[in-house]
Amino acid sequence: MTPIIHHPAVLHLGPLEITGFGLAVLAAFAISQLICQRELWRRGQDHEAEAIPDLVFAALVGTLIGAKTYYVVLTGDPGAFLSRGGFVFWGGFIGAVLLCAAVIRVKKLNFLRIADVAGIAIAGGYAVGRTGCWAVGDDYGRPWDGFLATQFPQGAPPSTVAVLSQQFGIRFPADLPPTEVVAVHPTQLYETALGFVMFWLLWRLRDHRRLPGWLFGGYCLLAGVERFVVEFFRAKDDRFVAGLTMAQVIALTVAAVGVALLVARGRPASGRPQAA
Repeated sequence: MTPIIHHPAVLHLGPLEITGFGLAVLAAFAISQLICQRELWRRGQDHEAEAIPDLVFAALVGTLIGAKTYYVVLTGDPGAFLSRGGFVFWGGFIGAVLLCAAVIRVKKLNFLRIADVAGIAIAGGYAVGRTGCWAVGDDYGRPWDGFLATQFPQGAPPSTVAVLSQQFGIRFPADLPPTEVVAVHPTQLYETALGFVMFWLLWRLRDHRRLPGWLFGGYCLLAGVERFVVEFFRAKDDRFVAGLTMAQVIALTVAAVGVALLVARGRPASGRPQAA
């Protein structure tokens, strides 16, 4: 089967270079803000809706700090703080949740009421944001020759024999040249598709009659399962916990938190899901 040949999406405006990743991240946060505000207004929670721009900014800052910190800890390279790449989703997710929780506390708002809506927005933003990984050709998967198999000759990094063997520990026949570009799983597309599925499910459940926080528990469970499964197809070099990657360990933890919230907040609530 002939593989897809990937080419990075880059927009040049004079000396300014705008990558598809940057545009996707910008769109992801904009869409997340739109979803949160509209859903809170629909629920009659105008006070919380007014705080969303501040929370989205906190989420952006928390994502940048958390994603970079996770990457630096994982690689042991402090210089990675100043590099252009190295944004890790789970690090960004944890950083965003912590900083948003701090802002919510300062503003004397209810965390679970906002989180109930934020889960829907995060799923939608995740689906859009993952298109940026496809645009620049990073976070791809292990070698594969099936449907949608993709070569990344200009990826970040390129999917060559040398890169896959040296950076991700994948073994190849000795007669393959180091510069040969290898077809791999386009895991960015898998995650984009699964992100939209998560968004669709949570959107369908947004009128639940359970306590606030129940839907955020649903997001955590779905996100944990999604990432746990996709990691089996990813090209990774950190499979050190019973054959699992660090991302899978975190995914299981997040899924467990989701189950706990679903159970703890699962009893019926009167009216729309807004009272804690």
